[in-house]
This record gives sequence, C-alpha cells and structure tokens, in this order.
Amino acid sequence: MIKQPAYLKKGDKIAIVCPAKKLPRSIAYAISVFETWGLEVVIGKTVHAGYHQFAGDDALRAQDLQTFLDDPEIKAIIAGRGGYGTVRIIDDLDFTTFLAHPKWIIGFSDLTILLSHLLAQFNIQSIHAQMPYTFDTATPESLESLRQALFGDSISYECNSAGFPNRAGKAEGVLIGGNLTLLVMTQGSVSEMDYTDKILFLEDVGEHEYSIDRMMRMLKRSGKLARLKGLIVGAFNEVEAEAIPFGSTPEEVIWDIVKEYDYPVCFNFPTGHIDDNRAMVVGKEFNLTIKEHKVILKSII
Repeated sequence: MIKQPAYLKKGDKIAIVCPAKKLPRSIAYAISVFETWGLEVVIGKTVHAGYHQFAGDDALRAQDLQTFLDDPEIKAIIAGRGGYGTVRIIDDLDFTTFLAHPKWIIGFSDLTILLSHLLAQFNIQSIHAQMPYTFDTATPESLESLRQALFGDSISYECNSAGFPNRAGKAEGVLIGGNLTLLVMTQGSVSEMDYTDKILFLEDVGEHEYSIDRMMRMLKRSGKLARLKGLIVGAFNEVEAEAIPFGSTPEEVIWDIVKEYDYPVCFNFPTGHIDDNRAMVVGKEFNLTIKEHKVILKSII
C-alpha cells in the first residue's frame, strides 16, 4: 500500500535544503511565493553553504536534510536546486522518524534519486516539481500545480502535444519516473522503483542523443519498458550538437525503442528542465488519456 503524506494547510512549516549543488543566487522570490500560500519557511544551513560545487560537504548536506526529516514541525521539505550530489548522501540518511510521520519531499533532476528511494524502499509518495532555484522563471501554471499537489487539490492536466506524433490510448496506474539519467543510475540498487504496470514519465537535459539511446536501451534490455501501462515523455532539451550527427532526435530515439509495445505514448509533456515544469506526484494513481495532439492526465484519488 502506497502511503500519502498529509496535505499541507495554512500555517504549516516547510524547510528548504540543498542536498546537491550550491545555490549561486538568492531564492527570495520562492520564499515569498510560499509565504503567499500561507506557509512558514525554514531555511536549512545548506542554503547558504558552499564546498566546491556542492552546498556544503557531504556531512553537512546529510545532517541538514536529516534535521528536517526528523523535525515533527516540518511538514514538507523542498530541495533548493538539483545539480549533482544527493546520491553521495542518501545512504547516510536515517528514515526511522520520517516513516512514523511521512512528509512531502519535493524536487526534480538530481532529486529523482531521493524520490525513487522513497517509493522503492518505503512506498511513500513524493513530488517531482519546480524547486526554489527555478521559481524565478517558472510559469504560473507550474507553480500553481505544485501548490495544488501540496494542498491536496485534484490534479488535472490537459496539454497540447505537438511536434512529434503520439500513440493514442488510455491507461490507469501508479505514476513513477523523473530524470532518465538518475533513474538509470538507480538500477540494481535499493533505490530502484518497480516499473510493472506503472505509468512512467521521463525527462533529461544536456544529454547527447547517443546517451539517451544508451539509457533507454538499458531500460529495455532489463525488461522494464515492456511492463509499463503508459509512457509520458517530457522535455529532453539542451542537447548539444556533435561533430558527427547521431541522426535521430531524442523523440525519435525513444519512439524507436518503445514502438513495438502497445501502450499509449505521448511526447513534449510539460515536465523537466523547462519553465512549465508541472508537478508530478510520484506514487499516486492517475488516469492517462493520449490523443493525437492532446494529453489528459488526472489524479484518481
């Protein structure tokens, strides 16, 4: 049974920490947004820390996250930004107190490792969504989707899907996914999610087409892609040109690998390293309807 943390209410305290890369600028705007939602924001030590490219050394980042995992007054923890580094501390975290009173953990990109771990090890939902570092450029719709997810409003997205053909169909199941690189990195570890009968969403940034091809083929060879109920392909952006072109776009790469299956597949869904990065509740049940140029994703409960 997948557990759902308690939804937030006005007056609740949330914490901002940086378990990966350090923040290069202020997140004052994000704090002000949370405050307009009626939340009290507590700032972790890592928000203003730096150690090479990290937000403090591994010990500080682990201790900072652990403090808020254990604090009963903190009802949600959001990562200030991604980058790289959460995998360096995840095995040092103690979830004993957290499991007695689960709270929402929010982030994307590098934080995929933590979201995956929570579902794989503890069957606890989490939220893949905008982080304070990205609030400044985030669309109002993406920020509102995070508020809705945190406060328990019904989630319903109806998006145009242009640019690459979808495979139409309907699916119902638990939503899993996140950053492709991080999902592949979890394979064979205790943080690896079960893909069977799930709706999978994927995104990535700054990866060459050959790398996307390699990672997708790894998921296919392990049997994971064959067991899905549906596939949502988000943004695969900032792909650098190579001296010798690979010959396929990220969308073409992914379609070539999953076209033999019969489940619905959509492309260009608003999730990933983009301004319109909609909140996706990992571990929650959704209905997915894919049409030729439209995608509808609705939470069931």
